[in-house]
Amino acid sequence: MILFSNKNSFPQKIDLVLAWSLRAIASVVMVIVLSIAAFLIFESLPIFRKVGITAFFTHSSWIPAQGLYSLIPMLVGTLLVVTGAVVLATPIGILSALFCHYYAPPFLANFYRCLLELMAGFPGVIYGLWGLVVLVPLINRLHPPGTSLLAGILMLALLIIPTIALTVDASLAEINQVYWQGAASLGLSRWGTIWGIMLPAARLGVFTGIILGVGRALGETMLVLMVCGNVPQIPDTLFDPIRTLPANIALEMAFALGNHRSSLFVSGLLLLGVSLFLAFLAEAIAEEKHIY
Repeated sequence: MILFSNKNSFPQKIDLVLAWSLRAIASVVMVIVLSIAAFLIFESLPIFRKVGITAFFTHSSWIPAQGLYSLIPMLVGTLLVVTGAVVLATPIGILSALFCHYYAPPFLANFYRCLLELMAGFPGVIYGLWGLVVLVPLINRLHPPGTSLLAGILMLALLIIPTIALTVDASLAEINQVYWQGAASLGLSRWGTIWGIMLPAARLGVFTGIILGVGRALGETMLVLMVCGNVPQIPDTLFDPIRTLPANIALEMAFALGNHRSSLFVSGLLLLGVSLFLAFLAEAIAEEKHIY
């Protein structure tokens, strides 16, 4: 009995050490996130005390030299370019996953997945360079100046398609094949089975892929910096230049001083809030999927 107990005590100690190590890592991550949030709030306090919070959302101009710190043009530009990219990328990503999982031959499906994984690993600056050299001149021929909201939407969509497609594909792979066999026994067509049974069963994975895509598009800086034109304005058409919140920070932080610098930290605080919201939403969906 003593020997048996001693043999089992070592794995238990390993499990205990691993559990506490994971807790320590999670605590460190939490401290880092809270520290970043506290730093952004601290750096934003001077401008909050001087102009208040509402000043960032009541005007329509971003002219720090004149004391105008409205984030509305960048906020609207960010929402438009991210929304457009997600609306365009979501159906393409879902169809790509369906193609890999249900229509493509095994060798072609594996090749396509490898291609998607490769594209998902590309840094945004690579997409931005291609967009600046190839896409922007094409749009310029259609409607000058080329660097525009449309260019940002198309390039961000290309950026997040692999993320959505790979997430949906992984979710489809987890579905019990009994569903497919049951649908086949009922005489349902392939598309009828996919649309009526498999996609509803994978809906939580689809939502997770969309949220991950939104998160990546929202935080992308170099790509939109290169193809969107960087004009702080509310666009009237798809061909108007825009500036996003991340691009605004990257462009002006190097020379910003005083209240101008503090207002850029307000932009970062806003982005952090949206990112945390998306993280909590993704976690809630993951919990629902686990229960399901």
